[in-house]
Amino acid sequence: MPVPIHGESFYRTAEACELAGISRNTFLRWVREGSFEDVQYRDRKGWRLFAVSDVERLRTRVNA
Repeated sequence: MPVPIHGESFYRTAEACELAGISRNTFLRWVREGSFEDVQYRDRKGWRLFAVSDVERLRTRVNA
C-alpha cells in the first residue's frame, strides 16, 4: 500500500520490488554493486521510499 506524503505516493522496498517483478535481495545487490542508483527518499527510520518514478526506473532496469 503506497504511503501518501505531501500528495505524492511512495512505496516501500518490498512493494516496489514486487511491482517491478524482482526480489528485494536482487534490488539490494544492484544497489551494492552500483548497477542501480539508490532512491532519494527515506523515512524517519531510514527505510527507502520509492516514488512512482523510482518504481518505473526499477521496472526499466528489470526489463533491460
